[in-house]
Amino acid sequence: MTTATPTPTPGRYVIDAPRSEITFTTKHLFGLGTVRGSFRLRSGTVALAEPLTGTHVDAVADAASFATGNRNRDRQVLSKALLDTENYPDIVFRAAGAELDQAGTWALQGRLTAHGVDAPVTFTVTRAEVDGDEITVEATAIVDRYAHGVTKLKGMAARHLQLTATIRARHGDGDHSA
Repeated sequence: MTTATPTPTPGRYVIDAPRSEITFTTKHLFGLGTVRGSFRLRSGTVALAEPLTGTHVDAVADAASFATGNRNRDRQVLSKALLDTENYPDIVFRAAGAELDQAGTWALQGRLTAHGVDAPVTFTVTRAEVDGDEITVEATAIVDRYAHGVTKLKGMAARHLQLTATIRARHGDGDHSA
């Protein structure tokens, strides 16, 4: 006997920022070392449509929450030389539609604004689960930091970051106090 995966109810879902995460991997030292880190999500919504191709996503990450576990590296990335989080505190993702490819994988074509510069990005959904009125979605994207005007330290810091966003969201207005 097989059980069908529940289909999420169309509507507005509020992202549970404390239970969601954005992680990344990239290279440094001319590609010799791997750097892993994270950003915290501030807020966001997912508007699931029927059909899913009309789905919209709006999410805001805290640029100053960039963390790799290396204080000197983190301080340099947060500085005016790279992310300039004092002047650009938010990293914003907006998608206005989803596409299903021939392999049956969903992709969110959207725009990512980082360091004050807006550029296209595609998040590919790698996992989606429904649990009652909650959804969990994991999606990955390759982000080109040069597309956002973050071009210093060529060679020392890689051009591309592999992002993984694990988003948990609840159907409704997000106010579930008793």
